[in-house]
Amino acid sequence: MKHAALILCWVVLLSSCKEVSFREPQPRGVTPLTEIPRGLHGNYVGLDEHGDNTDTLVVESWGYHFMDTKDKDWLGRGVISDSLVIKYYQNYYFVNFRSGDQWVLRLVKQKPNGAIEFMAIPVNDDAKRKEILRKLSRKIGVKEIERNGDTFYQIDPTKEQLIDLIKDGFFTGNELHKVK
Repeated sequence: MKHAALILCWVVLLSSCKEVSFREPQPRGVTPLTEIPRGLHGNYVGLDEHGDNTDTLVVESWGYHFMDTKDKDWLGRGVISDSLVIKYYQNYYFVNFRSGDQWVLRLVKQKPNGAIEFMAIPVNDDAKRKEILRKLSRKIGVKEIERNGDTFYQIDPTKEQLIDLIKDGFFTGNELHKVK
């Protein structure tokens, strides 16, 4: 099975060892969605390094799931709950996943053509982590937390600081195209 970096991000999310995390779902003070808006529903695919379609991210009102290239579900389902909190603020969907006592964040931004950008702060790459954390710590306090072999770099931004981190390019990722 060929997986784009986006699909790998979801897998990494579920089994990661190094993440930027938060004490509570982000952004603070924004009411969570009870369902995903209709305009975001649909099937999304990325492209692998050869330009071929990857697995499909299926977004529905209750959450998401993945289908492989043979239309079989894999990786389980993400259902909006007390451990998957989605918020909408400043044209971004903030997808918050509970990992023990930490919250891990992914951003989704829908483009006018229906595609979505899927973003995170990339600290899993050993070669880039120190530089990213150094730059991040200039903007906001970073607390390193070890839990069961995982390392979390916890930050506690205000809504405004979080948007500034997005504008400053700390969140990067991939684009998934909506399947018609």
